[in-house]
Amino acid sequence: MSRCGSGRSSAARSGRSSLRQFFLAIPRELGDAARVDGANPWQIYRHIYLPLAKPALATLAIFTFMWSWNDLIDPIIYLRDIETLTVTAGLSLFQGQYVGRWPLLMAGALVSVIPMILLFIVAQRQFVRGHRA
Repeated sequence: MSRCGSGRSSAARSGRSSLRQFFLAIPRELGDAARVDGANPWQIYRHIYLPLAKPALATLAIFTFMWSWNDLIDPIIYLRDIETLTVTAGLSLFQGQYVGRWPLLMAGALVSVIPMILLFIVAQRQFVRGHRA
């Protein structure tokens, strides 16, 4: 059951769908060749399918992190104390308190974007490998 406003269920559906499509695009002959060489299903998954899926998994990790990091509704519903609010919810509260003070709001927005940029820099190698393959 999905709640109204929650992006978690759409993130899960999108992730399942994209990974399914990715794994369907991998030729069956790779698994068949490994099976002929004596590999069991776990070895085929671990040594063939999982290394090929690293770019798709990195993309899914970034999207999942982005959806949960930018989630505004759930923290506002569940967290009552101002000190425990997430960065996005805190920035929304900050915007209400400091209307018209754009330098402070932009500094807060920059701080909220830094973790996503760092995650992208770390996972960038997987993206480049995925585009070359």
